[in-house]
Formats: sequence, structure tokens, C-alpha cells
Amino acid sequence: MGRKAAKKTAKKAPPRKLRFPVKRWLFRGALGLLAAVALMIGAYAVLPVPITPYQVSEARRLHGIEKEWVPVQYISPVMLRSAVAAEDANYCEHWGFDIAALRTAIAGGAQRGGSTISQQTVKNVFLWQGRSWPRKALEALLTPAVELVWSKRRLLEIYLNVIEFGDGIFGIQAASRHYFGLDAADLSAVQAARLAAILPDPKDRSADAPSSFVRRRAAQILDGAETIRRDGRADCFAG
Repeated sequence: MGRKAAKKTAKKAPPRKLRFPVKRWLFRGALGLLAAVALMIGAYAVLPVPITPYQVSEARRLHGIEKEWVPVQYISPVMLRSAVAAEDANYCEHWGFDIAALRTAIAGGAQRGGSTISQQTVKNVFLWQGRSWPRKALEALLTPAVELVWSKRRLLEIYLNVIEFGDGIFGIQAASRHYFGLDAADLSAVQAARLAAILPDPKDRSADAPSSFVRRRAAQILDGAETIRRDGRADCFAG
């Protein structure tokens, strides 16, 4: 009788439930997120970026934004050079991080922190705005991957299509039309330099009604764009 009772008791015992540790779920979630980002990096190598986290945030705040994707062949070449001259003169010579510029920025206490166009593009396309160690860590992880998959010309194309040029104005095509009534392909050297000059502070600077500072900065960018054309530092993104 004792053995039969034991068998009955064993049969009545509830089935054991599988319990996954929280760490395992977090690990799987992190892997899933990385896989999603990897897919986006691959997709954006050939497809336009539909929208960015910051654009979503601004669209909600402003109840709409101005943006229009334009392929790189329809962007004035001098605009490409002006953006590089303004933001990352050694763009063709680094793999995502300009260590020399970063050291200079730290030594001089520069507010922009020596971020390259590659880093700024990663931040704008995949991450959130603001300064925080988690964001900087993710930016540092994603930047080499983007540099590996996207060409320099493609990276610059995405950069110019997603960055902010004014309150609710995103991308070079929307900016060109907003400030000058032109397509991005028709920008002059001076207009391109002025647009590049407002990039660090697009909400407080204007390209069509430039302050004396913006005029001076645009003049510097104009010279810089011509310099990198002559010395070959624009070759990696030239058409």
C-alpha cells in the first residue's frame, strides 16, 4: 500500500514550471536590440532613414516638422565639403573617432567635445540627445560598425539628411528651401557655408539673416571647404 500511495502522490504533484532568471531575459533582450540595430545599419546602407528619435520628439512638440530626403547626387558638392570643413575636417582620415581633435577639444575646454560626423550621425539616427555616459558608450560601440558598413559618402549623405538646421527643419533639402528657396543641388558656396555655420546651434542661428558671428564663421568654412578640396581631404566622399 505504501508504494501505491507514493505513486498516487507523485502523479498528483503539480508540474514544475520553467523559471528563467531575470539576467537571462535581460541578456536576450540586449541581443534582440543589437540584432535590430544591426539590421537597421545594413538596411540604411541602401535605404533612406525614415525618421529619427529626435525628429519624432520634435514632431510631437511642434505638431509637425519639415523634412525631405534627397540623394547625395542631388546635393551640391560644395555643401558636402562645407559640412566636413565645419564639423570634421579630418573626416576622410579617421575611422569614426578623431583622437587628435578630441584631445584638442578637451585641452581647450571646447563644448562640442570633438565629436566627428560619424559620431553625430550615429547619435542622430539611433540614439537620443543630451549628454550621458550610457549614450556615449552606445555611440562608441555603434560608430565603428557604421564606419565598417557605410561608405564615407553614404555616411555624409545620411548626416546631411537627418540633422537639424532650425526649429523643426531637418535635412539639407528642407533647409535649402526654407532659407533660400532653392533645392540642395543649387546651393552656392556662400549659401552652403552659411548653412554649415548654423549646425552647432541651429535653433539660435540663421542662414538667411546671419549674425556677424555667422558671417565670420561662414567665411572660415568657405576657406576650409576649398582647402580640403585642394589637399585631397574631400576625396573619400567626392562623386
